[in-house]
Formats: sequence, C-alpha cells, structure tokens
Amino acid sequence: QVQLVESGGGLVQAGGSLRLSCAHSGRTFSNYAMGWFRQAPGKEREFVATISWSGGNTYYADSVKGRFTISRDNAKNTVYLQMNDLKPEDTAVYYCAADRRPGSTYVGESSASWGQGTQVTVSS
Repeated sequence: QVQLVESGGGLVQAGGSLRLSCAHSGRTFSNYAMGWFRQAPGKEREFVATISWSGGNTYYADSVKGRFTISRDNAKNTVYLQMNDLKPEDTAVYYCAADRRPGSTYVGESSASWGQGTQVTVSS
C-alpha cells in the first residue's frame, strides 16, 4: 500500500516561494510517475504538474508554467514542487499523487493514489 506524506506548505506573500515535498513509501518509488494537483475553496481539483518515472519528462498546467518546477529524487523516494513567484490564485490545498501504473510517464487522475494534502496560502 503506497503512502504519501506532503510537507512544506504555509503562508507566503505574493511573489514569494515555497517548496513542497512528498515522501513516498510502500513500493518501488522509481517505477512510477508522480505529480501534484491542487484544490482551491469552492473549486474542483486541478492538475498542476507531473513527472515521469525516470524524471525525464515533465508536464505543467499553463497557469504554473515558468513559475513551478517538479523534480524527484529516486534515492530519497521523494518528489518536490518548487513554487516561485506565487500569486494569490495559487492558494489551495496541494495534493501529491502517485500513479499506479508501472513505467508511467504521467499521473492520471483516475489511476492515482493520493496524499492528505498541504495548505498553501498566498496573501496579496
């Protein structure tokens, strides 16, 4: 059973930075794509970024492209989301996701296991 534990959320002013981490356990981390999604109050969960099992492929939502960077350290079983130039509209609960398909190049929302989420609040 895969377990995902997010950390690194918090309150930051607009223009600031945060780095989210997600520790993965329960299976071979390096075999699976990882990703981040977010859910703002009153809105549906949305895709933010994903990284392939090898780290060689990354994809981003248009709204975060150029500001956020997803990366992974397979030796530490951890995936990161570096968030720069944060905006108030980035305020949300951020969820780590792990795909359940070995060799996956992206996380599919319907094929993912989820962490509990970490709150990110950006003040204007």
